[in-house]
Amino acid sequence: MNISPNKVVTMNYTVSTAEGVQIDASKKGKPMSFIHGHNFLIQGLEDALVGKAAGDSFEVEVEPAKAYGERHDELVQLVPKSMFEGMDVEVGMQFRATTDDGEQSVMVIDVTDNEVVVDGNHPLSGVTLNFEVEILDVRDATEQELEHGHVHGPDGCGHSH
Repeated sequence: MNISPNKVVTMNYTVSTAEGVQIDASKKGKPMSFIHGHNFLIQGLEDALVGKAAGDSFEVEVEPAKAYGERHDELVQLVPKSMFEGMDVEVGMQFRATTDDGEQSVMVIDVTDNEVVVDGNHPLSGVTLNFEVEILDVRDATEQELEHGHVHGPDGCGHSH
């Protein structure tokens, strides 16, 4: 069975930067299962999976435009430290910030005596990603999985909807 929309795909993967720095891998943990075509994966990887079948292994390079997008310098901003009064703000902390365009996730990338530098870019924006993928299984999604929007285990989904 080939991968197409509404198929449940179970796969192992390793993802690295173009420089070879490993970001994540499933081989030491549990394989990933998802319903193909439901925007669970970045677009470039989802596109590369189409037509593949159980037993297939491949590598694919995904450019930022089909991954987490390009970096936007205007999403890096200086914020007065007084806005974080009573908090011990540290580099790496993440917050939800209210902007003119609605709520947005930001990460603290620098802290000075008077200011906090926050970055609204996804941490992997602007990064070319390299995937090594091994397809373990492909099957039709059940009606309940399609209705719920996620893969269920042998005993159902384990929660109520």
